[in-house]
Amino acid sequence: MANEKLARRYASAIFGLAVERAVSDRVGNDLARVRGVLDADEAIHTFFVAPIVDREEKERALTVAFSGKIDDLALHALLLMVRKRRETLFAEVVVEYRKLELAARGEEPIVLTSAKPLSPDELAKTVARLQALYGKKFEVRQVVDPSVIGGVRILMGDRRVDGTVAGRLDTLARTLFARN
Repeated sequence: MANEKLARRYASAIFGLAVERAVSDRVGNDLARVRGVLDADEAIHTFFVAPIVDREEKERALTVAFSGKIDDLALHALLLMVRKRRETLFAEVVVEYRKLELAARGEEPIVLTSAKPLSPDELAKTVARLQALYGKKFEVRQVVDPSVIGGVRILMGDRRVDGTVAGRLDTLARTLFARN
């Protein structure tokens, strides 16, 4: 929880500066790209988060790797986190930054999980119904999970609506066992 709050503070500061400079989308994309690079290879990730690696060595490596390829604000935020020994928070900072971007656009992330991919028409109708019901815009991520058997599970922030066959069977089983 403390790490999440700290990550939110870093993300808020970065986002505020990015908005001032009118580069919030670019900085968000660059931060996500850097995270992808750092997480793509185990050796690179280990180098980045290892507390025994000299901070100056990390800064040099990151500067060589990303200077001129990402926005200066994104690079300086990354280097600041290294200087402050906060590298392990970087992934969470990227997540929190993304939340701030969505909130600034009046959107909320939503995850729709189904056994098979929903058709574009089904997806559009489902999202339109949810937007009308909640009065919000959603950024949709669709997940396919054959274990749900059928139906749709919706995850909006800390709210979960389980309309899957697997969820209904689970509820039925709990009800039957609770009576015995």
